[in-house]
Amino acid sequence: MTASSLDGSPAGRPLRADAARNHRRIIDTAAAAFESDGADVPLEEIARRAGVGVATLYRRFRTRDVLVRAVLDRVFVAEIEPTAAAGYGDPWADLAGSLGRAVEAIAGRRTLLQLAREAGAFDVESAERYGRTLTRLLERAREAGAVRPELTPRDLSAVLVMALAVAEGSDAAATASGEDRARYLALLLDGLRPGNPPLPAGSEET
Repeated sequence: MTASSLDGSPAGRPLRADAARNHRRIIDTAAAAFESDGADVPLEEIARRAGVGVATLYRRFRTRDVLVRAVLDRVFVAEIEPTAAAGYGDPWADLAGSLGRAVEAIAGRRTLLQLAREAGAFDVESAERYGRTLTRLLERAREAGAVRPELTPRDLSAVLVMALAVAEGSDAAATASGEDRARYLALLLDGLRPGNPPLPAGSEET
């Protein structure tokens, strides 16, 4: 996405104030609609809720996949990337807090993330940027002796996936409140601490 923006206009060209408001309103409305109504919510319904005409929506976002990509980019930048903000406090607290915030952010956007996977809409640059910051947090924690020395960024990604997966099939009320996610994340985080037998080598290390 270097030659043009998601709405088809030349990259770097600023939108008029009213067009920018419509653009943001459509994206915010679509994000809420996907989570509340599921992947099949009609684009016409999104336009209605956003208070714009269907033609305006299609002019800005030519297809559902283009809209999904724009929504995912907004959510990733606004909600997921900040969870891995570079910390300057206690290295363990910074790393554990980052993982906990990421779990909650991702848990609130499951439908959108599923849509993005199906549409191939993941933005590699955003994911890599997030990964680089998370790696810095891991390196600080390793240098401080707060985590296992053999941990890799891939291990942290697995922790996020497992924390979400174990809560998926649990009691709906507990999952909605985040109680199970917090419980299982705490168990997983305990496994990151030093003082335990070394981890077996992973596939990337063999």
